[in-house]
Amino acid sequence: MGIGGVSDELLGTFVPIAVYWLYSGMYVVLDGVERLDGYRLHTREEAAAKNAVSRAAVVRGVLVQQAFQVAVSLTLFAVIGDESGTRQKQPSAPVIVLQFIVAMLVMDTWQYFMHRYMHSNKFLYKHIHSKHHTLVVPYSFGALYNHPLEGLILDTIGGALSFLFSGMTPRTSIFFFSFATIKTVDDHCGLWLPGNILHALFNNNSAYHDIHHQLYGNKYNFSQPFFVMWDKILGTYMPYSIEQRKGGGIESRPVKLD
Repeated sequence: MGIGGVSDELLGTFVPIAVYWLYSGMYVVLDGVERLDGYRLHTREEAAAKNAVSRAAVVRGVLVQQAFQVAVSLTLFAVIGDESGTRQKQPSAPVIVLQFIVAMLVMDTWQYFMHRYMHSNKFLYKHIHSKHHTLVVPYSFGALYNHPLEGLILDTIGGALSFLFSGMTPRTSIFFFSFATIKTVDDHCGLWLPGNILHALFNNNSAYHDIHHQLYGNKYNFSQPFFVMWDKILGTYMPYSIEQRKGGGIESRPVKLD
């Protein structure tokens, strides 16, 4: 058994979902603090004018994706699980760190190429991926607002591959997928808050991904959720600078490469 009598497999399935709503809920609270408007990457008026889908529809869409996520996760654990019910022994800390790194690289690689293909294939973009881009101004709980097929291919299958290739245990997966969830939500939060440790650790962040959600950045910054290496290697990298917005606040602006 796992923690508190609940199996690691169940915790690995449901804890990241709870983390998604708790962490995005924190940003919903912060979004309501007018004193933080100076750290918004877009004004409230711009969000209202550009986003083509209601927040209620976003919540419903994310819940549908998470239902698929639960089904695939439980199926995967059932297929690879030990029928004896014996919990896998946790490896040493250095091995767990290595597994985290491998899982991050696998997830980034899968998501970059699938994400980029959904932009280059006109049919897939029009009928599948464009749903995510109805949120021109991203916000926290819209991070996983996708067409169900995209959610299955990019996020759920990508997560399963990360788990399998890294060789992590179900217990390690609780922490890895919770961290990946936090990172994904943070990248869509629409805020550039001082002291955000994720901005210090990763060049792929809310400002970087915001560029991709704008019309001029639609063919750039496909990398998600951790690194920017594939964008740099394959020529789809569009760096940004944080500038003062006319009328107050800040915004992410693309920087031309020499």
